[in-house]
Amino acid sequence: MKRPLAVTIIAWFFIAAGTVGFVYHLSELDIRHPFSNVAGWVLTVRLLAIVGGILLLRGSNAGRWLLVAWMAYHVVLSYFHTISQLVTHAILLAVIAFALFHPGVAAFFKGRKSV
Repeated sequence: MKRPLAVTIIAWFFIAAGTVGFVYHLSELDIRHPFSNVAGWVLTVRLLAIVGGILLLRGSNAGRWLLVAWMAYHVVLSYFHTISQLVTHAILLAVIAFALFHPGVAAFFKGRKSV
């Protein structure tokens, strides 16, 4: 089955967001102690977005779950920020989850091996 357009768009969205965020936060990293401040953890989360996007492009069901979990994590983080960030992330989570688990799209992931 051909990859649905929604899967391609979402995958590239996460790859781009992860890459931009990774490059942006890279300067904050203390190479000697990468996890002594928040930067090491932020970079790890950004890498997960990139990996999830790549897995999604490959048709991996694990990539689909990783990206929904990644977005849910950001909804939780947004709770501690502004209401507009919380609402924005919640809407993005709903749209992404709907798009990736819609029956027509879910068929694309059926029978595919998780990477």
